[in-house]
Amino acid sequence: MTRSITIFDTTLRDGTQGEGISLSADDKLKIAIKLDELGVHYIEGGNPGSNGKDVEFFRRVQELGLKAKITAFGSTRRKGASAEDDENLKRIAESGAQAATLVGKSWDFHVHTALQTTLEENLAMIEDSIRYLKKRGLEVIFDAEHFFDGYKHNSEYAKSVLRAASEAGADWLVLCDTNGGTMPDEIRDAVTALVTEMPEARLGIHTHNDCELAVANALSAVAAGALQVQGTINGYGERCGNANLCSVIPNLQLKFGLNCLPEEKLMQLVPTARYVSEIANVHMPNGQPYVGSAAFAHKGGIHVSAILRDSRTYEHIRPELVGNKQRVLVSELAGQSNLISKAQELGIDLDPKSPQASETINRIKDLEHRGYQFEGADASLELLLREADGEVQELFTFESFKMLVEKSAGKPVVSEAFVKLRIGGESLYTAGEGNGPVNALDNALRKALLHYYPKLTDMHLSDYKVRVLDDKEATASKVRVLIESRDAKNAWSTVGVSGNVIEASWEALVDSMRYALLGQQPQETTASVHGAEPRPGLLNH
Repeated sequence: MTRSITIFDTTLRDGTQGEGISLSADDKLKIAIKLDELGVHYIEGGNPGSNGKDVEFFRRVQELGLKAKITAFGSTRRKGASAEDDENLKRIAESGAQAATLVGKSWDFHVHTALQTTLEENLAMIEDSIRYLKKRGLEVIFDAEHFFDGYKHNSEYAKSVLRAASEAGADWLVLCDTNGGTMPDEIRDAVTALVTEMPEARLGIHTHNDCELAVANALSAVAAGALQVQGTINGYGERCGNANLCSVIPNLQLKFGLNCLPEEKLMQLVPTARYVSEIANVHMPNGQPYVGSAAFAHKGGIHVSAILRDSRTYEHIRPELVGNKQRVLVSELAGQSNLISKAQELGIDLDPKSPQASETINRIKDLEHRGYQFEGADASLELLLREADGEVQELFTFESFKMLVEKSAGKPVVSEAFVKLRIGGESLYTAGEGNGPVNALDNALRKALLHYYPKLTDMHLSDYKVRVLDDKEATASKVRVLIESRDAKNAWSTVGVSGNVIEASWEALVDSMRYALLGQQPQETTASVHGAEPRPGLLNH
């Protein structure tokens, strides 16, 4: 029978201790719903005794009817006090959570230095706290903090902590590599010994990533007999983060052959990772294993030629298993295989023997030599390919733009953009204000185009990045601008390059609108149809 591994998600608690991550109660509830849809078994929502935001989360989450067990976090009672009088334990018991994660010290050094109490009192604190929560009907997961450091320095005391928790009724004993400094072989040896000495105990693992080993250590613990893995989506967490469940889950399920999530749920891994990233407002690394946009991206021409024959040549799994997809990148390293594959992906019938194919490859290589990069700007690349195929119609004829940036004492900077262009037989001159030059350009261009292309009301700029290409030239350096745009259904990225950041931004901005309007035809203007008076900004010639 295939062994099943329990997935304990602590994104909403341990994950929020990562630098730059702050979630509101609403954010936490949205993520909890997404985690439940993914199929994790436990969702640790926070500490109901620490702040009002977590109190609100536990109150509202009960209305959602989630299948996962909602878990409240807290520490053992204070030294010299009783569990019944401990306010934090009371709030856990009253939170409405089905389970409680109780953290206690298992390293004698920490007992003496951090708690400043005796080893015996620490054991009593653990026992009293677990019994208190068990009497109130909660499942108790005991997190043995600093377990592996304690095991290395005083293994007998570390094991006595686990025995005390087990005898008090803890349902799970979770071994924590709190400082993230333990090696995989040390994890394996310790867990192997504990499985032998405590065969009835259900062991879990909680690892941190300070040595870039959190995932490896979690896998080592499972290989040695651990039955629960605690971690976070995208590896968020304090210092260098926690074990990344987006790597742990597929490794356990696809490589170890263990049951973690239903097979159909595994395909939700990529959408979940990206959703959590958006809510947390943290950029998701392109190269993140399994779920990153580059996890199954291919750039070298030899690689692409091979994967077109059989994807197993350069992919360790089918990307669809985790909800990802294969991507072919087109760059100065690209061969004809890359370009043809990309065209096929876009539904473009590009003959590999045609002059257009050769010209397009040479054009892309020339542009990349000048600083363009299409790996992160698929929309600009698609426009190039569709131009080669004769599909793209120009939206307008550009004539000029001007910028005005004004700073007055005691007032914020104001940017104004003036855009002049021609659509059909009409010339338009529009102005727009913004909180920066690019925002002003966007507003001015949008104002000019909206009457002809009302679909632009659905799109907006969602991200803007500037990269200096040659810092030796200081302020005279070329810059590359990447703009990400979105509508209700899709997101796309475009690129522009120039020695002037405004011109580079204009290129990327225009491409973003060209892409949004692929296949669109300009609507007839009121003036041309009905002979009405021209609108403000419309110059008739």
